[in-house]
Amino acid sequence: MVLNAAVIGTGEDPEQRDRTGYAMAYRHAPGYERRDDVDLVACADIVPENALAFANRFDVPKANVYEDYETMLEELDIDVVSVCTPPSVHADIVVGCAESGTPDAVHCEKPMATTWGDCQRMVEACDRNDVQFTINHQRRFGGPFLKAKALLDRSEIGDLERLEWGEANLLDAGVHLFDLCGFYTDGTPVKWVLANVDYREENLWFGTHNENQGLAQWQYEDGVTGLAITGEADGLGADVVGCYLRLVGSDGVIELGVEDGPDLRYRTGDSAWKTVDTSETIYGPKTGLARAGVQKLFERVPVVDESRLDKPSFHERSIDEVIESLLEGREPSIRGAVSLRATELAFASWESARRQGRVDLPLDIDDNPLEAMVEAGVYDVGVEAE
Repeated sequence: MVLNAAVIGTGEDPEQRDRTGYAMAYRHAPGYERRDDVDLVACADIVPENALAFANRFDVPKANVYEDYETMLEELDIDVVSVCTPPSVHADIVVGCAESGTPDAVHCEKPMATTWGDCQRMVEACDRNDVQFTINHQRRFGGPFLKAKALLDRSEIGDLERLEWGEANLLDAGVHLFDLCGFYTDGTPVKWVLANVDYREENLWFGTHNENQGLAQWQYEDGVTGLAITGEADGLGADVVGCYLRLVGSDGVIELGVEDGPDLRYRTGDSAWKTVDTSETIYGPKTGLARAGVQKLFERVPVVDESRLDKPSFHERSIDEVIESLLEGREPSIRGAVSLRATELAFASWESARRQGRVDLPLDIDDNPLEAMVEAGVYDVGVEAE
C-alpha cells in the first residue's frame, strides 16, 4: 500500500530561514520521499511562487500545486497531510483537514496553536472525525534523548526527582522541552505550575509573542518537579542551567546538550562524569566527512537527494512514526493528546504570570495569556528599566 502525502504551507526558500518563517516543509518532505510506501503528490501555499519552488525541488506535479488547501483536498485523494504554516493558522487548517473527510492523518508543526482553546479544538476535531493527529516533537526520536531514557529506565541515577532546562522561551522553543519532560516522566499528569515572565522588548517568533525571559516551576502527581529558565541574553536560559536538559535522580544526574561539553553524560553518586557516545547531537545526526562532501554538492546541485545520506534526521524519524502508526493502526507516540499536555505547561506558565500565583491543572482558559497581557499594556514594551 502506497500513501499519498501533501504539504500545506511550503514557505519560502529554506536558505532564508528566520523568525518570520523556517520553511519546515523542506524538513518534512524528505521524510516522505525516503519511504517506499509514500508518494509526495501535492502542495499548497498562499504564495504561488513558494509552492512552485517547493514542487520543483521535490518533483511534485505542477497540476497538483495549489494556493488553496481546501481545493487540493477536494480534488485529490490525499492520505497524509503535513501542516507547516505559521502557528497562528494551525488550528483552522488542522480542523479544516479533519472535517474535509479526505486525509486519514494530519501531522502539524509545533507549537500546536497560539491559544489554549485552539489547541484543544484541534485535538477534538481530529478525534471526532477519526483522523490521526500528530505534532512534530521530533526530539523524542534523537539518539541522545533515547539513550538518556534508557539510563533512566535502568535506574542508573536512582528515582527521578527533578527536571531542569534552559531555552529561549517557554512556547515556541520550550515546548520541545516540556514534551521531553513528559517523555521522561512517562506521561504522568502535572498538578500545578508557578511562573513569571518579562516582556519589555517585542519578541515575535513566527508572528507569535514569546517572553524575553521567564522562570517556571511545576510538579507532577508523583512528586517529581520541573524547573525552566528562559531567555536569549547572556546569562539567561541554558547559560544558567549549563546544559539543554538535566535529569536529577535520587542517586545521580543525567545531562543533555552540555555547554562546551558532550551531548550526553551522567554520573552516579559522587563518581566522575561518564560520557555516552550517541553519534548524534541533540539536534540531529553528526555530519561525517562523506555527508559533508555531498552536502557541498547539494548546495550546487539541489536535485541531489540529501535525505538518503547517513542517518535520517529527527524530522524524518518523526514522519516514520506518523506513517508506521497509521499503517499499523496504533496510537503514535507524538499524538495530539500527548502534545496537548506539553503545550498546556507553556500556556499555564503564562497564565500563572497573569494571575501572579500558582495555577492548578487542568488549565481553565481559552486565550493566550501572554498575548492578552501585551495587548492590555501590562508590560512597558520598548521601555528600558533604569
